[in-house]
Parts: sequence; structure tokens; C-alpha cells
Amino acid sequence: MKILNKLGLFKKKSPDDPKLPVDDIPEAVRDEYESPKQQPIKSQKKWQIWKFLGIGAIALIITIGLHFQLHQTPDKAFVSQIKQNLGIKLVEPSPTPTEVEVTPSPSPTPSIQQQENILGHLPYKEATWQELTPVFGNQNIRLRSNAAEKFNAMTEAAWAANINLVPLSGFRTLADQEYLFFEIKAKRGQVTYKRAEVSAPPGYSEHHTGYAIDIGDARSPESYLEVSFENTKAFQWLQENAGNYGFELSFPRNNPQGISYEPWHWRFVGDGHSSEIFEQARSLKEEQQTNN
Repeated sequence: MKILNKLGLFKKKSPDDPKLPVDDIPEAVRDEYESPKQQPIKSQKKWQIWKFLGIGAIALIITIGLHFQLHQTPDKAFVSQIKQNLGIKLVEPSPTPTEVEVTPSPSPTPSIQQQENILGHLPYKEATWQELTPVFGNQNIRLRSNAAEKFNAMTEAAWAANINLVPLSGFRTLADQEYLFFEIKAKRGQVTYKRAEVSAPPGYSEHHTGYAIDIGDARSPESYLEVSFENTKAFQWLQENAGNYGFELSFPRNNPQGISYEPWHWRFVGDGHSSEIFEQARSLKEEQQTNN
């Protein structure tokens, strides 16, 4: 012990003894001692770890949100812009069979000769109900407004000349014409081409246009829709005056369409629209007159 005291290992220290520097502390003691200068370094490391974790979480949220947006947003332009921003190569998908528009080939329209020899009846479109106006003498008979107005004026002029014009038939629907053509044909036992000589098949009647009207003489009801109508005063007056009101005989004798003579059937051609509708029929008539 004395030897140790002499060596100074167990020497009591007085308060006045100078303190040893840190480097003089035995190694075992220093390992357990935590320097105050090292504390901020550990805190800084912890903060960096949390920082990296936070950035990773934000990146994950953005990625999930972007994935959801790309799959949910129907706007293709928006999706394309996002993909371009991400550097994703844009490849336009090939259209599926359901996306390809297929235009069906139009069915060929049967010619007049293919429809059981319809004898030159021309096709006409059906006027709409809103375009039609009742005529004087029968409120159930209608024509297009211009034609109705001119027919009424013509009727008044004929009445002043002691001629009583009677409207027998005006606008007809496809259903009306179907009955007149097929039902009457069946009742009379007529073959189609014979029926077509006196009546147009549905879709081929001038009455569909709202510009055609059948006229009779009130003083000769037996001549209604008969060739004998040509012997009435009403027919004679129409031949002389109908043109002044825009009306002309549709099917005179030996007409170029090959349709039976109908002195009672008149069509209005007094305005641009009606004249255009009957342009083909009128051109046939003019060509016939030129050749004759």
C-alpha cells in the first residue's frame, strides 16, 4: 500500500490539486463518458432518417394518386400529357372491331321494270302533315299551302262562270295508296301491270306530294274519276283556265309515261318547289312534244 501511495495511485487529492485534463482520464472511464459535443450529431442523424422516410411517403402517395388518376380520368388528352411528362412512350391502340365504323352497302333500289312492270310511274316523297291545308268544298281533302290557295282561287273563278268544281282526292299517305293499289287490285282480280295502268303503287303516286288533286263536276257526279269527265263543262273550263292558276293535266292521252288517260287528275306546278318535284315527268312530256 505504501508503495502504491508512493506511486501516487491512492493518494488523496486535496481541493487545491489541479484537475486533470480529459485526456488524462483512464480509457475505461472515457468510454462511458458522453461528450456534450457528440449529442447534436446523433439528433441530426435521427432527423435525417425521418426526413428520408417523409420524402419516401410523399413520393409513394404521389405515385398512387398518379396511378389512380391515369386509370380513372376519362380525358385522353390529360392522360397523354401526364404520360409525356413521365417520359412514357405513347402508342395509339389499334381500334377494336366495335370501334370501327362499318358503313353498310346500300341496297340497290329496284327499278320500275323490276317491280312487276309498273309502267313508268315515278317515285315521289310523302309531304308532311304540317305542310298541308284543307281546300274549299271538302275539309278532309288537303294540299300544300300554295296549291290549296290557288285551287280555292280557281274554284271561285269557275263558280263565277257557273262551273262547280268538286275536289275528289288530294294528298294521300303511303298507307292510303297501298290500299288503293293492292286491295282494289285483289278485289278486281287484276294483275299488277293492269292495276298500274289506272293507279300508282305506293311511293309512286303524285298524290304523295300534296300537289296533285282529282277534280269532278258537281253537275255530273256519274263522271267522277271516269274518262267521261272529259265531256263535262268543268273539264272544258279547266283546259282553258287551269294553267292560269298553276295547274296542268298530269296524264293526257298518249302520255310518255304510258299511264292511262286521266282527265280528272291535275297537278300544281305553280311554284319553284312543285315544278322541281315534277321536273322529270315534265321533261318526258317536253321530249315527247319535241319528237312529235
